[in-house]
Amino acid sequence: MGTPETAVVDGNNSVDRVMRLWPGTIRVFLDHGMKCIGCPVGRLHTIEEACMEHGVDPGAFLDDLRAVVGKPHGCSSGPED
Repeated sequence: MGTPETAVVDGNNSVDRVMRLWPGTIRVFLDHGMKCIGCPVGRLHTIEEACMEHGVDPGAFLDDLRAVVGKPHGCSSGPED
């Protein structure tokens, strides 16, 4: 899948992988009401499956994830981002 700098976030990525590679995405999960941090199912669930499970629009969620991943080091500096 490439390095964190070159990898692409899509609906097939596991929740756990995305949060490990780009810790700044944890805020996106929380902002969308997804309490996936530390959940053992996160290793198995893809982003798309997690969105379906939590009733979250996958397109909007992926847009928000990609906005964070595109920043240096995949970090968000705060709510104004």
